[in-house]
Amino acid sequence: MDKKEISTNNAPAAIGPYSQAIEANGMFFFSGMLPIDPATGELVPGGIKEQTAQVFMNINAVLSAAGVNVDHIVKTTVFLEDMALFGGMNEVYAAQFSGTFPARSAFAVKTLPKNALVEIEVIAVK
Repeated sequence: MDKKEISTNNAPAAIGPYSQAIEANGMFFFSGMLPIDPATGELVPGGIKEQTAQVFMNINAVLSAAGVNVDHIVKTTVFLEDMALFGGMNEVYAAQFSGTFPARSAFAVKTLPKNALVEIEVIAVK
C-alpha cells in the first residue's frame, strides 16, 4: 500500500499524534477538523455557523494541499456538541457543495477537543 501524509500550515497543526490527512491508493482520509484559526491556534469566536465555516476553511486548505477540492469528497462525519446545533451547521454545510452532496453521518457527542461546537472528518477520492 502506498501511504502519504498530507499537511499544510494553512490548517491547524495536529494537537496529538496524528496527521491532518493521509492519502492511500488515491483516497484521502482526513482527521477531524476543528474550528481552529491556524494563525492563532485558537477556536474562532462566534457560534455554530462561524465554527462550521472555519472547519470548512481548514478542510479546503488540506484538500488544496492534497491537490483535490470539495468535489472529491465522498463522505463526511459531523460531530456536534449538541444536536440543537444541527440546523445552523447544516445551513453552512449545504453552501459548501454544489451538485451531489457527499454521504454524511452526524452525531452529538459529550465533548469535543477545546470545547468546540463542531468537528468534521472527511473522506475524499481522486
